[in-house]
Amino acid sequence: MVCDAEAMQSMSETSTLPTTVVRPGDKRYPALSRGFNQRWIAEPEYVRLVRTPGEVRAALEEAVNEAPADPERTRITARAGGHCYEDFVCGKDVRVILDVSPMYGVSYDGDMQAYCVGAGATNWHVYSHLYPLSGKTLPGGSCYSVGLGGHIPAGGFGLLSRQHGLTVDYLYAVEVAVVRADKTVKLVVARRDDKDERLRDLLWAHAGGGGGNFGVVTRFWFRGLPEPPKQVLLTALAWDWEDFTKDEFTALVTAYGEYFRDHQDASTAPGKLFALLKLNHVSNGQIGLLAQVDVDDSDGPQAMTDFIEAVDGRIGPAATKMRSVMGEHFVHMDIPRVMPWLTATQALNASGENRCGKYKSAYLRKPFTGQQIDAMWAYLGNEEYTDYVNKQALIQVDSYGGAVNRPLHDTAVRQRDSILKLQYQVYWTRHDPQEDAHLAWIRDTYKATFAGTGGVPVAGGDVTDGCYIGYPDTDLDDERWNGSDQSSETLYYKDAYAKLQEIKRYWDPLNVFRHTQSIRP
Repeated sequence: MVCDAEAMQSMSETSTLPTTVVRPGDKRYPALSRGFNQRWIAEPEYVRLVRTPGEVRAALEEAVNEAPADPERTRITARAGGHCYEDFVCGKDVRVILDVSPMYGVSYDGDMQAYCVGAGATNWHVYSHLYPLSGKTLPGGSCYSVGLGGHIPAGGFGLLSRQHGLTVDYLYAVEVAVVRADKTVKLVVARRDDKDERLRDLLWAHAGGGGGNFGVVTRFWFRGLPEPPKQVLLTALAWDWEDFTKDEFTALVTAYGEYFRDHQDASTAPGKLFALLKLNHVSNGQIGLLAQVDVDDSDGPQAMTDFIEAVDGRIGPAATKMRSVMGEHFVHMDIPRVMPWLTATQALNASGENRCGKYKSAYLRKPFTGQQIDAMWAYLGNEEYTDYVNKQALIQVDSYGGAVNRPLHDTAVRQRDSILKLQYQVYWTRHDPQEDAHLAWIRDTYKATFAGTGGVPVAGGDVTDGCYIGYPDTDLDDERWNGSDQSSETLYYKDAYAKLQEIKRYWDPLNVFRHTQSIRP
């Protein structure tokens, strides 16, 4: 059995100490009432930190049966890493936050024949605890502090996903505290192969159906986890914006898209290669590129050479070093470097600083169209769009597909034939008088990019396939920004939404777990 003292304490059903309750006036309250995105700050009656599944059950039952002191604040939410991009966890209407971050244990469950991870564990707990103990990992994200309680149910992905698929492709079981119609709370363990169809459905819903929809997750179990490479080749380079013409920009993003269109076989080194293209606003000064490839595969180094040649070789601007923060990354490297996988993961840590931000997403099934490239070029600060200045405004283009597009099991993640995944990002500090300008930039840029389909990347389109619930965006339900005939439900979940609604009706009959874009019963 692989375990440690922290894991056993975290997973214990009982505890000799009372749960920690933090209320207004406590010096911890301001920090625990907000998350990574400083745009959203809650004013709950209290935050309760819970350490075991039993404490979660008791705390949730108490919260559900309490009378709200303020009728405007009635929601009960669960917080793991605190990275929710919208106000789903830390909204003004939140009455109670159940913080599961103390539940971060990692162990091997012999009865389940699976690795068990607490819902409060972060990506870093998995990388720094699970990998050294077992040699296994989850193909999760590069940001250390993202909590698995949100990352997993959203269908989290990362730099190993083209090689090994999504995190949910390895999810075997989940434990959830659910509220019944009589306001009692029950801890339920749902397995992928459970004899009870309702339990199988609950597991399926947590494999891409989004967090905070059905109950409070306490534990995850994973089977068949992959081994990461012993070593990877990491490359970081950039190009100066001042050297780009529109033709050069078009050549760059076209070459990038075509490379991943043409290299989707995860059994090959090029199919394992993962990259992030940082299309920063002109005011940043640079466009950046990060890439990683498995060099346990003897073809890995050549795959990296060929990739850089396919992208950099198509343009005139000379590649140089990264000189600034690009969204959530800054990797200053003189040359491509071979290093142990865990060391490279540390080097790419993208926790970033806590600041205000707005985000949007898109799945692309094909390389960018000419219209999309024209819009991005213009809104990144060229042509007539030069009045807006923000070094931390960007369109990040992640490579995608490969093993993601050959799922091991049926999941609620329906976007399984894309080659690129986009994340629009803009950051600013609290009380910035230009907040409206920052929001206008990302909204206008996104709307212009997908002008041909109503301002959003429609699901099931010829080029696009909807949006990622892990990067929630409430603008998708605002007719000012979405002129298509698809609401957020379709953009996020496609044909899975009807089944998710059925699961919601059964497991959360009182609709306790709700937010602006939660599953509607």
